[in-house]
Amino acid sequence: MANTKLYVLDNGRMKMDKNFMVAMHNPATVDNPNPPAEFVEFPIYTVLIDHPDGKILFDTACHPEGMGKQGRWPESVQKMFPYYADEACYLPNRLEQLKVRPEDIKYVVASHLHLDHAGCLEMFTNAKIIVHEDELANTMKSYAINKNMGAYIWADIDAWIKNGLDWHPIKRDEQEIPLVDGVKILNFGSGHAWGLLGLHVNLPGTGNIILASDAIYCSENYGPPIRLPGIIYDSVGYVKTVEYIKKYAARHNAQVWYGHDPEQFKQLIKSTDGCYE
Repeated sequence: MANTKLYVLDNGRMKMDKNFMVAMHNPATVDNPNPPAEFVEFPIYTVLIDHPDGKILFDTACHPEGMGKQGRWPESVQKMFPYYADEACYLPNRLEQLKVRPEDIKYVVASHLHLDHAGCLEMFTNAKIIVHEDELANTMKSYAINKNMGAYIWADIDAWIKNGLDWHPIKRDEQEIPLVDGVKILNFGSGHAWGLLGLHVNLPGTGNIILASDAIYCSENYGPPIRLPGIIYDSVGYVKTVEYIKKYAARHNAQVWYGHDPEQFKQLIKSTDGCYE
């Protein structure tokens, strides 16, 4: 749609063992029985769509207070998935650079509720929070039972509840849901997490973009061949999702933006330099 602008917000970096990103990427052999692990760095980013019908935010990155002795994240999570960012990268500051306040956002599409994608959800009390119903239900069930939740952060979820967010779950059987003119929610279902959502954005100049988030971490997962990540809930669902994205992208002649691909991210225009139209 004319007058729509898409901004890529650079929200810093994380590190983790590459086996979490691409499972068994470097297996042991007789000739190399103890291959070294790789601690790799990858980008954290969010996408702001400035649309005539309202501002849309895709994902909310990490909470600025996740790390440190008094941080929200458990110590084991901080050591396994450390987050690095200067203050300019924090989501509220990236929005402020564009003269956008959290209360200006009409829709937040949460691809899923992991620490690096939903960390700042609590700030968007005016927005409709769109999330997969299975992701929301299972996250809240885990919150009620256990404070040590891996990639789901108890303190983040506690803040969402206390702030009374306006949840709008996408049902399991809803596949492609129009949000506003030129923007469609894609229901990827289970795979990397209990339930993932993506976006299909059509821009007059740029064309079609699929925001895949962690339905596809990086180009190595996309293949061919399709390669599973190490962090996964449903391996069969994961493969089905990647196959669906491949066919959907071909049908719409769309770019596919992965969740954490360092090389692809380098090529994207960041909000500090411009936007896609």
